[in-house]
Amino acid sequence: MLGDIWTVFWRDWVVLKHRMTAFILSRMVAPILYLVAFGWGLGRSIQTAAGGSYLDFLVPGIMALNSMNISFNSVIQVHAEKVYHKSIEEYLTSPIWPHAFVIGKTLAAVLRGLISSAIIICLAYAFGANFTITPLFLLVLVLNCAVFAEIGFAAAMYIKTYEHMGQVNTYALLPMSFLCGTFFSTHTLPDALRWFIELLPLTHTSYLLRGIAMNQEVSLLSVGVLLLYLVIVFVVGSKAFLKLRE
Repeated sequence: MLGDIWTVFWRDWVVLKHRMTAFILSRMVAPILYLVAFGWGLGRSIQTAAGGSYLDFLVPGIMALNSMNISFNSVIQVHAEKVYHKSIEEYLTSPIWPHAFVIGKTLAAVLRGLISSAIIICLAYAFGANFTITPLFLLVLVLNCAVFAEIGFAAAMYIKTYEHMGQVNTYALLPMSFLCGTFFSTHTLPDALRWFIELLPLTHTSYLLRGIAMNQEVSLLSVGVLLLYLVIVFVVGSKAFLKLRE
């Protein structure tokens, strides 16, 4: 079982290793723009409710947003393997544990998300941000990466065309990027909209990362929501993959 998972993970790692320089450089662009535009530009005129700098408030949100996008888009490539390249058939016909492909792809996406998050941490400190990194902070990052990697895998299994895949980004990831507590507190939103946003996983990742970074109390409810999402999307994605083997 573990050997099967490692085989799937190793293939993605080899690809990433050969593209590591390009991957790191490309992952620096968006965080630098966010930090300059919102942290230095807009942030200089904003005071948070807690009295700290907006840059300190912003960084955990950027990390939540970035880890979501990187993990989701890392696994979404499975769609091309299924529809266009047909390379996924190699795994479907091989004698591996059925769930190994799902877990291996998820772990590879988590690794990409963590590398990208490490880049943001370095950039944030270089920009003068002041926040705390703890083992719990890193565990929440891993959990967020895993959740959105699984969501990406499930989407790749069910969506049939590349055009429809773009709609997932437009109607799901893009709204979450701006509304789920990444750039501002959700407490400023109307109650009805806030109730809906509280159901989304990125909201709880933003709460957790910001709370830990600012040495505040951790919400067990938010942890539970993310774990629930992880289980549900893993089951959904695994069932869809198993159907391909039938």
